[in-house]
Amino acid sequence: MYQTWEELEPVCMSCQKCGLCEGRTNLVFGVGNKNSKVLFIGEGPGEQEDLKGEPFVGRSGQLLDKMLAAVDLDRHKNIYIANIVKCRPPHNRDPLPEEQETCIEWLRNQVYLIKPKIIVCLGRIAAMKLIRPDFKITKEHGVFTEKNGVWMMATLHPAALLRNPHNKPDAFDDFIKLREKMDELGLEI
Repeated sequence: MYQTWEELEPVCMSCQKCGLCEGRTNLVFGVGNKNSKVLFIGEGPGEQEDLKGEPFVGRSGQLLDKMLAAVDLDRHKNIYIANIVKCRPPHNRDPLPEEQETCIEWLRNQVYLIKPKIIVCLGRIAAMKLIRPDFKITKEHGVFTEKNGVWMMATLHPAALLRNPHNKPDAFDDFIKLREKMDELGLEI
């Protein structure tokens, strides 16, 4: 386990532990306030993220930014965003279980360094990996559970909301619940 960001990031950036590294333009390490107590975790980078080297910068990232802004959160000020896998799976497919297992140590080290009070899983893949393997995103989104002293909640993935806009109000309710949990825990923004 690396003890500082300065140790972790360059080693992660040169990772070649799985086949995903072969097709990447950029490794997508993460972005945001490294002292934040709120950590958002997605499944993996898409095409735009691979090109720019930053998570959630495409259309789904724009939607995420709007939802964050609605509850006074900002990716550059008071949250941190990372992914289960750091390299784009081909054709934006779901990361395979073995790819997730290979890459999860980088995320665990990020969690260790941030020490978040709240983790928000963006979508089914992150929720199934981090909360519970049988997690049902459509039924359990917005529900907080405590795990090892960290409050965890999943919300619908922004890309899924772009495909099914009628689910946006439910996802927005999740962000309201996040804000309420932050207030309850006395987390400053």
